[in-house]
Amino acid sequence: MVWLVGVLLLLWMAWGPVVLVAAAATLCVPRVRWWVQDRTFLDRRTTAWVTGAVVVLGGVVVAVPDGRLPVPPAPGAWAGPSYVGRPAMPRPVVAETPSHPHRAAGSPLQRPGPLGLQPEVETAWLGLERCGRLEVASTDALVALCSTRSGSNLRLVDPETLRPTGTRELPARSDGSACGEDAFYLDAADRAVVATADRRVLAVPTRTEEGEPGLGKPTTWDLRPYVPDRDCLVALAPDWSGRLWWVSRRGLVGTIAADTGQVAVTDLGEEVRRDIAVDEAGGVYVVTDAALHRLAAGPDGTPQPVWRTAYDGSSGSAPVPVGAAGPGGAVAITDTAEDRLGVLFLARDDGRTLCRQPVFEEGDGATDSTLAPLASGVVVANNHGWSSPRSTLLGFTGSPGLARVDLAADGCALRWTSDAVSPSSGATASWPTGLLYAWTKRPSLAGVSAWYLTAVDAESGRSMWSVRTGTGLLAGSNGSEVLVGPEGSAWLGTMAGLVRVRDRR
Repeated sequence: MVWLVGVLLLLWMAWGPVVLVAAAATLCVPRVRWWVQDRTFLDRRTTAWVTGAVVVLGGVVVAVPDGRLPVPPAPGAWAGPSYVGRPAMPRPVVAETPSHPHRAAGSPLQRPGPLGLQPEVETAWLGLERCGRLEVASTDALVALCSTRSGSNLRLVDPETLRPTGTRELPARSDGSACGEDAFYLDAADRAVVATADRRVLAVPTRTEEGEPGLGKPTTWDLRPYVPDRDCLVALAPDWSGRLWWVSRRGLVGTIAADTGQVAVTDLGEEVRRDIAVDEAGGVYVVTDAALHRLAAGPDGTPQPVWRTAYDGSSGSAPVPVGAAGPGGAVAITDTAEDRLGVLFLARDDGRTLCRQPVFEEGDGATDSTLAPLASGVVVANNHGWSSPRSTLLGFTGSPGLARVDLAADGCALRWTSDAVSPSSGATASWPTGLLYAWTKRPSLAGVSAWYLTAVDAESGRSMWSVRTGTGLLAGSNGSEVLVGPEGSAWLGTMAGLVRVRDRR
């Protein structure tokens, strides 16, 4: 009987939940059920061996240091393709993007991602830890902001071995209220600037005085005198002068002077749930639950309103600058009006509405993802149907797809739509390759949750290739963003660790 159990386990690992359903259906036949009952017997020795093997395996997973094991796969390895499509040829996006003088060197948009040449998928098991935000330091080390049920931490990760080389626990909330914990960026000195759950901002060095990777003693700015209890920090960004801007959930917008640490605050009186954007002209863009605001720093650093433009419905995305900062430049957000998602472009100089383009079908479009900027427009991902990782269990997915909207001289233009399903992570652009990278999920009649990195041509919207990155709940992203990293790699933090995809060398 042991051999039959072994066969069922192998089939289950290969084809997933459909095998258990088929086995249960077979047991409904009386003759089969009687045959199984007559032969179902496990002696004490066999039971002890099986129990011991399970305990040892579980102990190894817990005891082995972080990053030394791959993310455990779920059943269903043969239920879907491991790779589809063909390698892409680079079709660069021709446009200029200014380098921010106070952020880590090199715009992520200007990094080349994988082309799909026999792509290699490597994973690192970090336990039940989601690394939602990733950045690349000048040393090519990966800096990850990760979270668990008990709190958040910063990880410094070797880009070759995928193993953490340094970890710093971040302060936890004391009042028990919930708030986003993804406010994080790398500054020009490779410091990880992060908002903590207890309303402080830390600037943590990610290299030693000798230039080697390592997490050092942080510089701390305490915002608890300015941000009350039951509020929290949701966004951080430096402006072009080096002044640090922060935003709270309840609409407080503040600055921290880079040289003196002086804090100045303005209250918008509207809740904020998204990240903020800055441009080279000194503009800071904050989208609230009611309007898009442009602010600028006054002589003493106090945030001053430049304009405010209300929008219909609700916004699901953070603001994204498009084009140059001068006349003709725009900023894009999404809104939902008359039960249909749309991309809205507003002029950067005065906030007037330039155009609005509906995307996806009525009642079947929503997004919580950041828009992917291109030369003349943005790409929006449809997150409709996503509510939590459980909403894509088994073979279920959200609504398709991706859509590119350009800002033209005569208004908005819907360039293309794609049926790729990216339930919660949006799309990330690589201008040198002309590709968009999305964390996608394919529907499965076998009940298998198979996740893929999919490359989409930015010009045509055609899916060029997809490589399977994992199966099951732990392979999902839960809103993490794809990062184009060093040497043509693409990274993402899943529910259980890190995944890297790169072309075979």
